[in-house]
Amino acid sequence: MTTGTDPLAPLAQLAGVPEAVAEVRKNVDRLYGHRVMRRRAGEVTSESALRGARASAALEGADWPLEEVRRRTDFGADPEARTIGAALRLSAEAGQLLSIWRTSPLQVLARLHLLAVGDADPAAGRPRRAGESAAPLFPREIAATEGVAPDGPVGEIPPPPAADEVAARLDQLAGLLAARAERPTGGAPALVVAAVVHGELLALRPFGDYNGLVARTAQRIVLTAEGLDPKAICPAEVGLAELGTAAYRQALLGYLEGTPEGMSRWLTHCAAGLGLGVRESTAVCEAMQRGMV
Repeated sequence: MTTGTDPLAPLAQLAGVPEAVAEVRKNVDRLYGHRVMRRRAGEVTSESALRGARASAALEGADWPLEEVRRRTDFGADPEARTIGAALRLSAEAGQLLSIWRTSPLQVLARLHLLAVGDADPAAGRPRRAGESAAPLFPREIAATEGVAPDGPVGEIPPPPAADEVAARLDQLAGLLAARAERPTGGAPALVVAAVVHGELLALRPFGDYNGLVARTAQRIVLTAEGLDPKAICPAEVGLAELGTAAYRQALLGYLEGTPEGMSRWLTHCAAGLGLGVRESTAVCEAMQRGMV
């Protein structure tokens, strides 16, 4: 059994992070205590999955209204429809992958990419090879409806690492998660672990496309597996979309810098996104209570 300290634990003490973690924990607990959750938790989970998938697809360049996503059944007609379909498949499958994630996170990532692109794609489920490029992370700008927009222009995300570095860092990430699974107690909070997995996958862009969808689904899996959101009712993707792509890029640049200030910016941004996701599901519960859903 691994007995060393969690290397992610110091991140939880960066400026603003303890407060962000505590605030999210309080709001998640309040949502789980909502009276609707006692009898309609499954419906809340399903609605969260739908709304999270719609928001994640929007961040991937397919910004469709929720009701259009809800009513459509054909998602193969054009690139945007295929992106929506990919996001819905990942959201539907995420809960089935929890046990595998705990022992083989790289297998789960491969499965997520396969689900996103379909098994007809020869690159489905495998990391990029030498010389292969990755699609842009933010193909369409989404204006912020929450939070404070960055002052002035935000820098561009640099190209991802080469294939050999991607493979090495994926192995390191898997090793870190495996060691955490063997550690009986303590360590970094679930929110910090989920944000690091999310950020590292966006930084590496291990696949040729749909890296954003895969990274955000992996974050959701971690939040569920680590027990912060065991019923997967808190769609952080909704909050990330509401905060806008400029703030998302700025926060990711902080992760890529790797400085204490940059990491704090990324972690608190992920916390803000999750907090807005909690708000979204709270509104769903209130609507159900009033008989509107």
